Amino acid sequence: MDKNAVLERAREYIGREKDAGFRGEVEELLKKEDWKELEDRFYRDLEFGTGGLRGVIGGGYNRMNSLVVKSATQGLAAYLKKTFPGKDREGKLSAVIAFDSRHYSAEFAEASALIFAANGIKTWLFSSLRPTPELSFAIRKLGCDTGIVVTASHNPPAYNGYKAYWNDGSQVIPPHDVGIIREVEAVKDIFEMDRQEALDKGLVKIIDKEIDEPYQTMVKSRLFRPELIKSKAQEVKIVYTPLHGTGAFHVEKALGDLGLKVITVPEQREGNGDFPTVAFPNPEEAPALKMAIDLGKKEKADVVMATDPDADRFGIAVPEKPGSDNYVLVTGNQMGVLLADYIFLSLKETGKLPANAAMINSVVTTGMQAKVAEHYGAACIECLTGFKWIADIWRKCEKGEIGKTAVFGTEESYGYLVENEVRDKDGVSAAALTAEMTLYWRSQGKGLLDRLNELYHICGYWQETGISKYFQGPEGPGVMKGIMDNYRKNPPKTLGGLAVTRIRDIKNGADGLPPSDVLQFYLEDGTIVSARPSGTEPKIKFYASSCTKVPGDLEKARAESAQKLEAITKDIRSVIGN
Repeated sequence: MDKNAVLERAREYIGREKDAGFRGEVEELLKKEDWKELEDRFYRDLEFGTGGLRGVIGGGYNRMNSLVVKSATQGLAAYLKKTFPGKDREGKLSAVIAFDSRHYSAEFAEASALIFAANGIKTWLFSSLRPTPELSFAIRKLGCDTGIVVTASHNPPAYNGYKAYWNDGSQVIPPHDVGIIREVEAVKDIFEMDRQEALDKGLVKIIDKEIDEPYQTMVKSRLFRPELIKSKAQEVKIVYTPLHGTGAFHVEKALGDLGLKVITVPEQREGNGDFPTVAFPNPEEAPALKMAIDLGKKEKADVVMATDPDADRFGIAVPEKPGSDNYVLVTGNQMGVLLADYIFLSLKETGKLPANAAMINSVVTTGMQAKVAEHYGAACIECLTGFKWIADIWRKCEKGEIGKTAVFGTEESYGYLVENEVRDKDGVSAAALTAEMTLYWRSQGKGLLDRLNELYHICGYWQETGISKYFQGPEGPGVMKGIMDNYRKNPPKTLGGLAVTRIRDIKNGADGLPPSDVLQFYLEDGTIVSARPSGTEPKIKFYASSCTKVPGDLEKARAESAQKLEAITKDIRSVIGN
């Protein structure tokens, strides 16, 4: 970007930003004439994408800061007023806002509430940090028109974000996402109200237990075998970490009320935006669970659990064998398989399995889940990546538009939905159900890995791998587009030595799916390789899901699958680099 253009945008930002800290950052960069850093902060506006905002905290239009958050909220308010003019005229528009433990989360949440108030939108604001799934629950419980959660999920400490929700409790999808983006881009004037005035006028109301208690009751109500938990709870020991995020209060309370023994990692229990004990607060990555696993070994835990900072993602590690000090990290795909199996099995055993039962998963999730559903005579409905699309299918099921009854939703990135009352992935409910599932299989003389191995013999051995390649800076988006364009113009004939027999390009929609920048290559042995740019980070993600038949020798199938995936990974890296 031209230096003069950068200078003009920087000066404009300084004139508009009311936060002295963010404003001072840019002033200091101008003083030092740090043009490279200034260009990165001003070469574009931080994009309000289909899920909201996410970026590095700091001064500038390409950063997460007060001005950017306020502009987004003003745009969302404008869209609500246009979409529901009758409710606007009657002063009946409402919103609810939650926030996590990240730096500036509380400040961004309050600023958003005061902008809604200035626009005549009554807003419930949580008194302190709360999980994303509770925000979704609150929208439905309070009958709000929208909701916001200030979080950057599992990103590093330098990041924060802002997710916008619609009145059904799910993140916004078309046409609302496009409409909100248009309004955000058009914002010129931002209306704000003083905090005390907003409280005095009843336009902002602080909430906590009035939502906490119903949410916890709901979580416990979704279990299948309360009598088993009541009689056997002390037989399972759980070590848990919230990774310095929002999960401790609800996970400890829900599981504790059930009589389960939960030992929380003390160094990671409290909310802390620095995430001092982990490089990435992400339960998908083994290093994030190291402290919990170490404590698990010491306590001889039957299962080690983790939620990410906003407690929507959930991961576990379990002993390789009873009493073993070797804990195995269960992947998101495997956890989805185990939960799907347990939900279908439990519904069947209790006589509550609908004749038209279905689970929902994303196009990049393991094909094994469809095989599990098929084993129980149920369907598996695929959707685009992103839990808002799982929520959309669930909503359509409820409205009778699909002719199926949704009982479970999952995606490979550690997201699980086991209840009707929430429209986003819920790590708290997943933790409670996993505790019950562990107890159930214990009562059958099995561990979770034993049951997973049984399912491999039923469904074939499925193994997945993922590759993420980051492309930072102004040139990043162009590089990513070039890679995807090249794959479309010159698609590979083979991957890992296996012939590509079919290509599915979802860019313009395919097989009933909405348009999305996703390419999928179907290989001759049933393996599926998918490529898609991330919607929240500057990276391209590749997914490979391979199936190998198990003719009685599971270890042989593991080795064969690993060899295939290694060869496929090598081919992909030859295109994108290491």
